[in-house]
Amino acid sequence: QVQLVESGGGLVQAGGSLRLSCVASGVLVTINVMGWHRQTPGKQRELVATIFRSGSVNTADSVKGRFTISRDNAKNTVYLEMNSLKPEDTGVYYCNVVDYLNRETWGQGTQVTVSS
Repeated sequence: QVQLVESGGGLVQAGGSLRLSCVASGVLVTINVMGWHRQTPGKQRELVATIFRSGSVNTADSVKGRFTISRDNAKNTVYLEMNSLKPEDTGVYYCNVVDYLNRETWGQGTQVTVSS
């Protein structure tokens, strides 16, 4: 069973940067899609960015130009580089992966807080 461990969240001032990491373990079937979602106060969980094994990337309009998703297939790890952070980026960030059997796994989430 795949398990995900996220790290890198924390408290940062507006305009600052953070880098989130998510490591997948227990992988028996190759992971196709890796992604980040977030749940901000008062809102439903939303997609931030996804990256396919091929390298194809989808990024939410709200973070385009500020956030960059990348992955290391050999390490089953996905990263989210977050720059020019805004208070409205505050929330819990969740990693998720989908393997080639379309089985999806979610991480426990990591808190990101951006102060104004």
